[in-house]
Amino acid sequence: MKATEIRELSAEQRAKKLAELKEELFNLHFQSAINQLDNPMRIKAVKKDIARIKTVEREIELENANS
Repeated sequence: MKATEIRELSAEQRAKKLAELKEELFNLHFQSAINQLDNPMRIKAVKKDIARIKTVEREIELENANS
């Protein structure tokens, strides 16, 4: 998911997507622990998506504070 796509989402949609990604990350870590993980690079991708969403939320927060 790209940052431009994230910026187009509403606050509720971003929060929902963030919760979904955190749940997916938890499941991936669980699968990794029991050696059933098919694609280990997916953990890295999910972490980056979570970071992108948090970054966009912080940018919006700072933008609203300065306005």
